[in-house]
Amino acid sequence: MSLSVSVPLVVISPHLDDAVFSCGNLLAACPGSVVVTVFAGVPPVDMPAPDWDRRAGFSSAAQAVLSRREEDRAGLAILDAQPVWLDFLDSQYNRRHTAGEIAAQLSKVISLHNACAVVAPCGLYHSDHTLVHEACARLWRERDHGGPPWLYYEEAIYRRKPGMLHKLLARWHAAGTVSTPVDLAIGEHTATKARACNAYASQLAMFDSNTISDLSAPERYWQWEASAGDATEVQTACTSEGSV
Repeated sequence: MSLSVSVPLVVISPHLDDAVFSCGNLLAACPGSVVVTVFAGVPPVDMPAPDWDRRAGFSSAAQAVLSRREEDRAGLAILDAQPVWLDFLDSQYNRRHTAGEIAAQLSKVISLHNACAVVAPCGLYHSDHTLVHEACARLWRERDHGGPPWLYYEEAIYRRKPGMLHKLLARWHAAGTVSTPVDLAIGEHTATKARACNAYASQLAMFDSNTISDLSAPERYWQWEASAGDATEVQTACTSEGSV
């Protein structure tokens, strides 16, 4: 089966770095795309920085998110991508959201930007990632079949956890979803992605060398089908000044 993907892509990112870390090559290949970060809400100004933010050098939760928004703006500018920040709070700020709430907001953004393709996280690990994936999976199942194609990306860093991808594919299979890997010719954009990744200094400072090395590993994407069938090759083309 052939799948054509045109810009603008709408790439859905749980946090203010995930899209670039996991999809930077694809974004570089598809200039003019939109990155929607779900957990980009700014906490109250009087909220102390939780452990992760404090270790990154921030004195308050609000300072951390505002600084990371600026990092995101800079990183996406390198990739000629537009940031869209939703107001949901990261789970470390002790606020819980539902997949339904997130799906409702994502649906509006996808429609607003007239997405030609949607790229969503696999939900490999971390409660925020799995919640965003659940919201995206809900939208995928409810979508108009004439709507934009969807791809799911393996989140950098988390895909290195032993057995994590195997468990994910088993869950998809048990749910009756056929998943097919998608090979994209986007390796030529690795240097551009690296420059964009370097914009997220507050996060990179927290990573060890093995974690950072995964950011330069080949990106991997999956396409879903609703029912079982023969595996077919999927070719994805990004039509703009160039192609993927």
